[in-house]
This record gives sequence, structure tokens and C-alpha cells, in this order.
Amino acid sequence: MNIPSISELSREEINQFTGAVMLEFGAEWCGYCQAAQSIISSELKLHPNIRHIKIEDGKGRRLGRSFTVKLWPTLIFMKNGIELKRLVRQFNSREIGSALNLIY
Repeated sequence: MNIPSISELSREEINQFTGAVMLEFGAEWCGYCQAAQSIISSELKLHPNIRHIKIEDGKGRRLGRSFTVKLWPTLIFMKNGIELKRLVRQFNSREIGSALNLIY
């Protein structure tokens, strides 16, 4: 289940999600984020039951700070509100696939 870019969720709301969730922190103008979109999309197609939440991050955005996000893109893989894996900036399809399998 894909959700469009969201920046107004609270940490408490995210922690209450049940099941498998992949948070994607980034910014529309970020070159690293744009370059990663094809591999992220390809891997998510193989896991259609994982909730994907794309979060627009940046200065003054508390949600990214609550997850100590410092570089984009940052992918956080959670199950039932608990972070199980994190990938930061440069990653490949094998790493994303492995993390998605971990939370599925």
C-alpha cells in the first residue's frame, strides 16, 4: 500500500502502525533520492503488502529528527512499530530486498 508524500504524521502515529512498514525519508529536490527511486520502486513491486510511507523531510521537520535522520534517502523498515533495519543514502536492490523480506 503506497501513501503519497507525508510530512505531518507524528512519531506516535507511526509507532502504532501494525504490520510491515517502510518509511522513506527524503526531499523532492534531492539528487540521491531521485536516483534511488527506480530501485526502491522495483523492490516494492515485489512486496505489494508492505506499507510504503514517503516522508518529505527537511529543516524544521520533527519527524525526521525523531528518527535521527541525517542523510537522504533514509529507508527505515519497521514491523508493528519497531525499527528492524535502516538503509542510508547509497544502497542497492539486494539490500532493499533483504530488508523488505526481514519485515514481511
